[in-house]
Amino acid sequence: MSIALPARAKLNLDLAVLGRRTDGFHDVRTTLQAIDLHDLVTVALAPETALTMTGLPVTNPNPNSVLKALAALEKATNRQLPTRIHLHKQIPPGSGLGGASSDAATALRALAALHHVTADLPAIAQTLGADVPFFLTGGTAVADQRGDHLAPIPTHPMWFAIAWPGVELQTPDVYRAWDEMENTPLAGLNHLTEAAMRIEPRLKEFANALNSRQHGWQMTGSGSAFFQRCAGEQAALESAAELKSLKCWTAIAQTVSAWA
Repeated sequence: MSIALPARAKLNLDLAVLGRRTDGFHDVRTTLQAIDLHDLVTVALAPETALTMTGLPVTNPNPNSVLKALAALEKATNRQLPTRIHLHKQIPPGSGLGGASSDAATALRALAALHHVTADLPAIAQTLGADVPFFLTGGTAVADQRGDHLAPIPTHPMWFAIAWPGVELQTPDVYRAWDEMENTPLAGLNHLTEAAMRIEPRLKEFANALNSRQHGWQMTGSGSAFFQRCAGEQAALESAAELKSLKCWTAIAQTVSAWA
């Protein structure tokens, strides 16, 4: 028996950083939107746990988020859950599109179903990362506090063009840069944009190149991907095609309603 589930990406349609918390994290307010760009998580019963991967390469040396999800579920259920896991990556890593968090949440759902275990998946998800609880349900939500307190709102049909310069950013690094510029006035729909550009100057060059072709590009999450709202699928295709000379990764995507 095996189970395969798409691990959807997300966009931060806006992102305000409200301040640093006493626990070292940050209070934020952001509108999260699930989109149909996705990785694919496949799980199957096995004598021992093994992970294989295809698709876009992942260079982060830390343990993969799906293995962290499995370990957290084993701890919560006090059971060994040996599983053969295959992860096909289509969401660029370190892009602010939520790939690792979505992989973790999707793995939790698939593993619980595969092994017929009952557990408090939202509580487990909170231990794995601020964005992970959102990916248990998807759709559209306003997230505040650490980004893990969710208020679902209606999902509206929308298309996007997405561009990624091939630069991976680590979220903690971007927030540290934000801390260093805490008294700097923040502008735009994403308060982390300038912080991301401070630690990766190529990002500012990329943003300028995008907006020189067509205005309206904004960064998602802590970077480094950018997106543009489009009037429809054809407009998204045309917007992505205009970036051919930049030799960057591009995709188009549409909104996805809640799946749970």
